[in-house]
Amino acid sequence: MKQTNLTILENTRLADGIYRLRLAGDTSAITAPGQFVNLKLSGFFLRRPISVCDWENGELTLIYKVLGHGTEAMTGMAVGTELDVLTGLGNGFDVSRGGEHPLLVGGGVGIPPLYSLAKRLTAQGKRVTAVLGFNRASEIFLAEEFRALGAEVVIATADGSAGIHGLVTDGMAAVSDYTYLYTCGPEPMLKAVYKATRTSGQMSFEERMGCGFGACMGCSCKTLTGYKRICKDGPVMRKEEILWEA
Repeated sequence: MKQTNLTILENTRLADGIYRLRLAGDTSAITAPGQFVNLKLSGFFLRRPISVCDWENGELTLIYKVLGHGTEAMTGMAVGTELDVLTGLGNGFDVSRGGEHPLLVGGGVGIPPLYSLAKRLTAQGKRVTAVLGFNRASEIFLAEEFRALGAEVVIATADGSAGIHGLVTDGMAAVSDYTYLYTCGPEPMLKAVYKATRTSGQMSFEERMGCGFGACMGCSCKTLTGYKRICKDGPVMRKEEILWEA
């Protein structure tokens, strides 16, 4: 973990309720796709944890969804503003386990951390398929960026307005020969993906956090090897270690 000041280069709307925040500064503490950062916002006590979408050459890209007062306030942050940011939080995806045809499955704001993962897997010559789930066509983002990396993209929308009519599990059913699973999204989605997948995999959990670095124990979850903190021991966990509550 590293505390640093980053300067806003871009803060633009991508889709309904979805914004891209691009920052400049020291990103050296970020070492793997799937990690997150914690932003200090003026007027708010708790920091806001946001997954890393991409980082390169001293620039950090975050994609966030407007869900409450904090993220609503973020939409008004101007280019040139300096933010106090904790970087390099949590673990990340292990890209060495993906095999020749990794399957990436993301829903909503679980999609951004899969972009940097896809970027590194395709750079290794892997055949990447990404199943991206949205509520409706107006919320679709990053699909073209995944395609530009060389990934095959399968879109699923809950209302059927684009791609496959259904959930990400319906999109998974259209992919027959993947070698490994990487996924990120809300817990109900992860639970459904867990039941649907035929391979080993890694699952990144979205969770409300207090401190974001393991001190408050507010995001603990039970695993086969005991309780783990999603912010510090996660957010990425091996599929085989997860215990689901009934």
